[in-house]
Amino acid sequence: MRNFPLSRRSLLGATAGLSALTLGACGTAGPGSGGGGGNSASYWALSGEPNETIYGDSVEAFNEGDQGTIDLTFFQNDAYKQKIRTAIGAGEAPTIIYGWGGGGLRTYVEESQVDDLTGWLDENADYKNRFVESVWAAATVDDKISAVPQGATQPIILFHNKTVLETIGGEAPETWDDLLGVVEKAKSAGVAPISLAAQSRWTSMMWLEYLLDRIGGPEVFARIAAGESDAWLDDSVIAMGEKVKELVDASAFADGFESMAADSNTDQALLWTDQAALMLHGGWTFGSMKASGGDFVQAGRLGFGPFPTIDGGEGELTNLVGNPCNYLSLSSAASDEEKEVAKAFLRDGAMSDQVATDLIASGSVPVIVGQDEALAASEDAEYLQWVYSSIQEAPAFTQSWDQALQPTEAETLLVNTEQLFLGAITPEQFAENMAAGKGA
Repeated sequence: MRNFPLSRRSLLGATAGLSALTLGACGTAGPGSGGGGGNSASYWALSGEPNETIYGDSVEAFNEGDQGTIDLTFFQNDAYKQKIRTAIGAGEAPTIIYGWGGGGLRTYVEESQVDDLTGWLDENADYKNRFVESVWAAATVDDKISAVPQGATQPIILFHNKTVLETIGGEAPETWDDLLGVVEKAKSAGVAPISLAAQSRWTSMMWLEYLLDRIGGPEVFARIAAGESDAWLDDSVIAMGEKVKELVDASAFADGFESMAADSNTDQALLWTDQAALMLHGGWTFGSMKASGGDFVQAGRLGFGPFPTIDGGEGELTNLVGNPCNYLSLSSAASDEEKEVAKAFLRDGAMSDQVATDLIASGSVPVIVGQDEALAASEDAEYLQWVYSSIQEAPAFTQSWDQALQPTEAETLLVNTEQLFLGAITPEQFAENMAAGKGA
């Protein structure tokens, strides 16, 4: 769901739109029953550093062996989401489908578009047991596992610029009133209080996810995700919308936030160039800011912490929202030969020890067990151990809404989210539209 990662040896430059960069020895990396044919399998993933280098290197390492060839193609996040839906619907998906589990995976399963991997995982118990147990829930549909974990855990985090907060006399907010105080101090100092790339829509949704949790607790969205459409009419949903309106009316978001796209990393750049005080974003942006933000991370100017509590609310400060990790599925349209290559890569390449080492070095927490010593030894130990402990201690970890919901409802959510942040609909209209399954 987010902006991810070019191989140091084979890929130079950055992807743009639907222009694809490929790794592989068999020519094409396009769709259609797996792509390269023969002893190869195709794999689409998201562009953006540092993961693009990590995943690219993992494919190169696998391709140097004798189990077949993986043809890897990178797409920008938003472009990928449209591309993969179209390809799967047309029976032309890559062999390995990169996704986020949850409602999107359920749709693939119900349409028989991905394989049931339960039996294969039983046969490869050592591989399955490498992963943190909690990550399997979002990969499971009707007690069958149809995806395997990939990458690092991705909670949504309230980042802050320590230099900016010190300059304006503010502190990392722990309550809603604290947050509003930072907004006023930043505005008075001529700094954007909150950086937000709202053109991408899912970035705005992250605010809704935490606001609803902090106001109504995780149970409200749990009812929504379970298919109770009336749960959208819960008082806490309207209160959530009112908090958004409060921020918009206070000009809390950076000027032009509605036209900023997350794929360009403009929102991150505002934070690392001292032009914004706060940014609510996924944990994957830590690595991106480390790779692209000069010495911002290395100099210790990036701060991080939980989303504030709201007075009278049900949600705890330690509750998390976000994604347990990403997931990889196998296309049912692929040939048996392509699936065998893909399974070999999943087992031996996609989340190898080297990938785990590289993820930690990039500032991420891999979703495999036994990483305590590596995290403690990392130059980013403070951040990584905080993420690791936060995940272990969280009473609730709610999956990102657009991934927990099935695609049609998720698109309705994103449309209404955009309109809510633009002030085009009221909090009441947002709740009513979602309950009725209606776009704004």
